[in-house]
Order: sequence, then structure tokens, then C-alpha cells
Amino acid sequence: MTQDSYKEMLAAVQAFHDKHQFKQTGGEEMTYRIALMAEELGEISSCVTKGKPPAELAEEVADLLILVMGTAIAQDFDLNQAFWEKMDKLNQRESRMINGRIRVSEFKGVDQ
Repeated sequence: MTQDSYKEMLAAVQAFHDKHQFKQTGGEEMTYRIALMAEELGEISSCVTKGKPPAELAEEVADLLILVMGTAIAQDFDLNQAFWEKMDKLNQRESRMINGRIRVSEFKGVDQ
């Protein structure tokens, strides 16, 4: 079953947190969550560097997304709103090529 709504995704992550009592058992502690996100980034890197199939990469990226959404729950911020506010900022930035790759940044303190 495919769900497309951010609200449905967030509710599913909240239900997962509730089911396993993350708030009461340290699962929402930020140092722990950062370590889990770093672990997932390592697994994503492994998929890419070892040429694993897209389905395996998708699963690892989904793990990271679930952790990010869970962090919004744990820290009580609106990730949906933060996403759109950040996209507005990003869309106002210029891009430049750095070492042969595109970069979109504020480029603070760097001559344009």
C-alpha cells in the first residue's frame, strides 16, 4: 500500500515511536538519534560505493527519512514547514561550479 501524504507518513512514524515508547526509553534522545543517522549515512554510502541495486539504496534512504521525521517528533518542530521555508531560501540562492560539480550555497565571505 502506497501512502503519499506527509501527514500520513508523520503519523506512521509517531505510531512507531509510541509503539516502542521511544520518549520513555531514550529513543528520542538527540545524541542517540544523531548516531543512528550517521549509521544510516554509512549504509547509504555503502550502497553507492558498492554499486548495490536502487531498491537497496531506496531502503536505506527511507531509513534516514524515518529518522529525520522522528527527530522532528522528538524535538517538537514542524518539519513540513521547515522544509518549505528552507526551499524558499534555497531557491533564492545562486549556484556555482566548484571542482566540476554544481553547488548552491550562500558563499559567505567568498568572492563571486
